[in-house]
Amino acid sequence: MTTLSKRPRCQRCQRPLDHCLCPWIPDLESRTRVLIIQHPSERQHALNTARLLALGLRQCQLLVVERLDDQPEWQAWLRDSNWRTELLFPGPDVPLLSAAVEDSRPRQLVLLDGTWRKARKLLYLNPLLQELPRVALPVAGKSRYRLRKAPSAESLATIEAGVLALSLIEPQTDFSPLLKPFERMIEGQIQAMGLDTYHAHHPHQ
Repeated sequence: MTTLSKRPRCQRCQRPLDHCLCPWIPDLESRTRVLIIQHPSERQHALNTARLLALGLRQCQLLVVERLDDQPEWQAWLRDSNWRTELLFPGPDVPLLSAAVEDSRPRQLVLLDGTWRKARKLLYLNPLLQELPRVALPVAGKSRYRLRKAPSAESLATIEAGVLALSLIEPQTDFSPLLKPFERMIEGQIQAMGLDTYHAHHPHQ
């Protein structure tokens, strides 16, 4: 696994100073509140897109934890009946996320950040998450996340999933600026490894 280097890094985006992404991170508002629960193994990963989403969206919080047992504040957040809370996690018979719901409450969206195996572990270890109504995203085409292996070509990075979900819930708002630092990060990594090396490891890109 690629981890953050020992080079001096930006304390905000956690990227090396000469590859700081802060100039491209927006400052967006949303009506929807987002909670990203990140598996601890992802925290120091160099290609951490959950952090970028949390930095660019005011109503987004990043929680790095495996179990919610000792997180009373976030348990209360998830159980708050004043909000319609949904877990974005695909599965058989899981309905697609939609803006059209017969519920006047504001919405909260929970994303699980990690490999598919780690995300499933987060769900398995936390009965509270299992109790939440689940929603899934429609197939949105090929991910721009060209540096990490995924179960399928349609698998999205956390930031891509968050942007698509918010765009479906609030279609009147343009959330695409959230993807700018993500795209810069990917391009920077490809340039650093060199095109020949990149194509050798990712022949179908």
